[in-house]
Amino acid sequence: MLLTPQARGVYPIAPTPFFDDGRIDTASIDRLVDFYLGIGATGLTVLGQLGEAPKLTHAEGVEVARRMIRRAPTLPVIVGVSAPGFAAMRELTLEVMAAGAAGVMIAPPNTLRTDEQIVGYYWQAVQALGADVPFVIQDYPLTFSVQMTPGVIRRIVDELPSCVMLKHEDWPGLEKISTLRGCEREGSMRHIAILVGNNGLFLDYEMARGADGANTGYAFPDLLCDVVRLSTSGQREAAHDLFDAHLPLLRYEQQPGVGLAVRKYLLRRRGLLSSAAMRAPAAALTATAQAEVEHLLGRLARHDPRARLAPL
Repeated sequence: MLLTPQARGVYPIAPTPFFDDGRIDTASIDRLVDFYLGIGATGLTVLGQLGEAPKLTHAEGVEVARRMIRRAPTLPVIVGVSAPGFAAMRELTLEVMAAGAAGVMIAPPNTLRTDEQIVGYYWQAVQALGADVPFVIQDYPLTFSVQMTPGVIRRIVDELPSCVMLKHEDWPGLEKISTLRGCEREGSMRHIAILVGNNGLFLDYEMARGADGANTGYAFPDLLCDVVRLSTSGQREAAHDLFDAHLPLLRYEQQPGVGLAVRKYLLRRRGLLSSAAMRAPAAALTATAQAEVEHLLGRLARHDPRARLAPL
């Protein structure tokens, strides 16, 4: 089940569950994957930017990916393989593809500055991993400090057939989606899937611009599935109404530095994680921040019963 340019829907970014002592919590991995299957996710991404992949050993990363792949045999699973060098990237790619991964996601290193450097980097990545491995471009300039213009993305797509998806996380980025889809319509770029990130902050309008779905986190990924489903079925206003109810919590969870702590706290509150622990270095939620999250949950519960969680 290899990833193709026809990928659509929601590919949640799975967090890596830990116990308080830092050990990997495999039971919570299983609960998470079962939950993703139950809400209608069409795929899954592991070892992503908010999967704490750099805090895992190579063996741990492989085992987390293998467990999620085995638990979700009906879903295409994308594995983040970004690494400082191609040797480590290749080793991880070979192991997870052999385990049944559908493809890999590659983020550009923050040393890239020119268009030629960016295109050259992805050429080298394909040479290292193999042209038979489908890959996703992760375009996240707010974190990686690499600016990919539509022209650069078009070159990568056209020169490297194994590129099948763009994880679009530019901000602002609505015009970039429109430009890329315009290139497809005029025949100057082949079709690839465009799934969006940024916690889904702009998902409502990104769908209207031509996105195929979401490839991101959020403690209520079922909301992302709902918005994509409503948008693709023509129920635009219903999608906006539901999205608007979640927007304050989406925004709060998107805070740099503390966002993953918020997400894990909420996933634990939903009964999906045994612990909200992150591996060090990590930012912990203060009592004030927890109170703010609970306040946002209470407000959301007025509009969405999924936020009506048992009191602490």
